[in-house]
Amino acid sequence: MEAGVLIRSLVPLSHSRRPIYPSSLSIWASTETGVRNRGLKSKREWVANWVRKNDDIVRSLPIYVGGASLLAVLLNRTVSGIAPVADASSSQSRADLLALGLAVTNILNGLVWLSIRPKSISVVTPDGLECKRVSHHLPDSVVSELLWSWESLSDATCCRSLVIIYEGLCVLQIGYAGISSADEIEPPSVDVDKLMKGSIYSAILKSGSQNYLANLSLYPGKSELPFLPSKTQSVILQPLGDKGIMIAGGDTVRGFTASDQAWITLIAEKLDSTLAKVVDKIPFAEKS
Repeated sequence: MEAGVLIRSLVPLSHSRRPIYPSSLSIWASTETGVRNRGLKSKREWVANWVRKNDDIVRSLPIYVGGASLLAVLLNRTVSGIAPVADASSSQSRADLLALGLAVTNILNGLVWLSIRPKSISVVTPDGLECKRVSHHLPDSVVSELLWSWESLSDATCCRSLVIIYEGLCVLQIGYAGISSADEIEPPSVDVDKLMKGSIYSAILKSGSQNYLANLSLYPGKSELPFLPSKTQSVILQPLGDKGIMIAGGDTVRGFTASDQAWITLIAEKLDSTLAKVVDKIPFAEKS
């Protein structure tokens, strides 16, 4: 028995242990991955900027490649001493015909790239008068919030006109407004009754979601928005709950980004909550 105890004491027990990796290895790996990703991103941005700056050269590049390939095929056929007439039984002739077809395809592709160019989008100054109309019966805190909304949108987005209708009342008309044919000094006010009877207002309240008119000139219902300047490029129609609408006019086609649209939605929700507490207290004469 003592021998057994002695043997057990002399022979060490081996336990399988999982290797422990220091946390610095994972940190180093994540850092290396981040540096590699940033490097690839910077290279892609450099290539994109170069292509943007040398647009004409890039569009003409297929013509140069196709022309050089065509000359190379003809030169190779001339130097090699092959008969100029194509022979279907010759592998060289079949290869030359394939190369000629690819060269001509490159040339045609370059001609298409040169003939089709994307239309440049530029900022268009609204053709109208600047105005600032705020309902006189609103509390100062609400007026400050309305003006803050306008300043935020005009500074951060392409918004140049803003109209807010709530409970049949035009609580705010600010920015550029349309020019009245009768009076070019004072911009026309918003005809709330006519707007509410139109298809735009009813469609927005019925859907309950934002409608983005990225190119207002292509929209047939723009005649229902005569209070906007004539050169308004894009419009966002944002419902204020089920009681009103916010109309934001921009100076650029497709100028409102996805983040701008989300930002306008959040502002509309805040204004709806604020105006719902005070509009009911406005005298009826002011609403009419």
